[in-house]
Amino acid sequence: MRAITVRDPEAEDFGLSLTELPHPHAAENDVVVQVHAASFIRTEPQWPSTWVDRAGRDRTPSVVGHELSGVVVELGYGTTGLSIGQRVFGLTDWARNGTLAEYTAVEARNLAPLPADVDHVTAAALPMPGLTAWQALYDHAHLQTGQTVLIHGTGGSVGSLAVQLARETGAHIIGTGRAADRKLAESLGAHEFVDLDNDRLEDAGEVDVVFDVIGGEILNRSTALLRPGGTLVTVAEPPTVQPRDGRAIFFVVEPDRAQTAQLAARLRDGRLVPLVTAVRDLADVPATFGSRGKTIVKVTAD
Repeated sequence: MRAITVRDPEAEDFGLSLTELPHPHAAENDVVVQVHAASFIRTEPQWPSTWVDRAGRDRTPSVVGHELSGVVVELGYGTTGLSIGQRVFGLTDWARNGTLAEYTAVEARNLAPLPADVDHVTAAALPMPGLTAWQALYDHAHLQTGQTVLIHGTGGSVGSLAVQLARETGAHIIGTGRAADRKLAESLGAHEFVDLDNDRLEDAGEVDVVFDVIGGEILNRSTALLRPGGTLVTVAEPPTVQPRDGRAIFFVVEPDRAQTAQLAARLRDGRLVPLVTAVRDLADVPATFGSRGKTIVKVTAD
């Protein structure tokens, strides 16, 4: 089968190439999915888990990409909840071969059924940003009706979905980003917008929750905005500045079947619209892997 792999963590391009690999097989509690569409994060070659398995053993050549939408073609021993021929989507394990391949083996618990009226390209854009936003706002910040939440990076794939999920709670939403992101943020439900190039972040006032995807100075300055008892959640880096009377949490998104199914329901009825910047074919990935934005890779024709 064809797959996009990396081979050398020291090389400038990480040895990224279109490669022929053996067909994967389903281990216990796995399924093999024929991948129809997939996505990736351009910083994946910088993650230790791209190069080694959970025991620290080298696993190159490594298949990159961890979001997928496709069809189950093989069941491993003991696998329950899914069936051959079923349309599925989800987020795969960081320390196993990924989704930029014609077939991939995935733990069944990481996948949720994909409704028949949702196309694979749209579905592949949802798992990582959707689960990140869900877990940040609901699992870690416990965002509630009437609270004020500041969401950084609302022009990106994670931030844009976070605005839509926060809108559901009845929270007051302050979005941030570049000037060009204002219109998108407001159309998705942001009540206010801070242009990080031209406005003072501190003028946003006190908030109950900050969700950060940027890190650095913006993350550090955001801690001062929290009301007593407030929560800052970030996926960018562990915070170095702690709130005076609140919590600061760094987390890495995890696959979750139940949450993925919740996202699918919202996608189906129009409550969530994932951001897609470009759609590419698998063979085009090596030339465009470093591009910014949310790129979806069409692997198998529907």
